[in-house]
Amino acid sequence: MVRASDLKRYGIPLVYLTRLCQKGLVERVGRGLYRLAQTETSEYLTLAEAAKLVPGGVVCLLSALSFHGLTTQIPYEVWMAIDVKARRPKAAGVPLRIVRFSGKALTAGVEIHRIDGVPVKITCPAKTVADCFKYRNKIGLDVALEALRECRRQRKCSLEDLWHYSKICRVANVMKPYLEAIR
Repeated sequence: MVRASDLKRYGIPLVYLTRLCQKGLVERVGRGLYRLAQTETSEYLTLAEAAKLVPGGVVCLLSALSFHGLTTQIPYEVWMAIDVKARRPKAAGVPLRIVRFSGKALTAGVEIHRIDGVPVKITCPAKTVADCFKYRNKIGLDVALEALRECRRQRKCSLEDLWHYSKICRVANVMKPYLEAIR
């Protein structure tokens, strides 16, 4: 998968992409995003596309829960966290749900996974659960509680990790009763 702007950096004319598309060797996935035709893709292709379209973004909340297998929810949008001061991306073709994080809330607990050859930044399970409690009004408290239960049941993180990220996300007081209940 490649962005048209990536080719400009290497001095490759964009007309080559047009010719390759006409020959059927490359297909246009979205605005400025191309991939080799007839390639096998994983179930997380939209995460890779979103990572290419929003280079500074981090996959979070429902999309990260789904990736880590911590929810029964199937998000129809890719939830991406971007910096508070970042420009809102234009992402035609990939449904995005943008949330804004700042400082450590954006950078802490970020893992890089390779999906279809694309490095994708995704929040770790403990950080994802803390983010769910922070955005419980948008995604629902039931989803946050389900994520917490599944995270502990599948042993994806420790209580110390959850407590650490709850402090970073400033939801320690909200999560404290739930963390005490699952001990």
